[in-house]
Amino acid sequence: MIRAVAVLLLFQLGGEVAARGLGLPIPGPVLGLAAMFAALVLRPALRPQVEATATTILKHLSLLFVPAGVGVIAHLDTFGREGPALLAALVVSTTASILAGVYAFRLVARLTGADDA
Repeated sequence: MIRAVAVLLLFQLGGEVAARGLGLPIPGPVLGLAAMFAALVLRPALRPQVEATATTILKHLSLLFVPAGVGVIAHLDTFGREGPALLAALVVSTTASILAGVYAFRLVARLTGADDA
């Protein structure tokens, strides 16, 4: 298990180093995940070494959200003061995101000719 955790952390570290060292606008863990995927495709023997540990981590992923919940509880007074502004920002940004998706979908449909059907 220690070896599997080390492998996972080394891929994440490699992704962080690549992202920061090359000034890429992609998060390091995403690059590390892509590198790990490539390593698993190129070297299938790596899969059994990390599979059990990765599955265990994914089963307990909800524990990673505990700090966020504690942060919300610790700043309830801020949410009370700024609640309407936060709610408005959430509603406006969600609506804008949905509309952007709709317009992008319609544009792609028009450009590919799928809109004619």
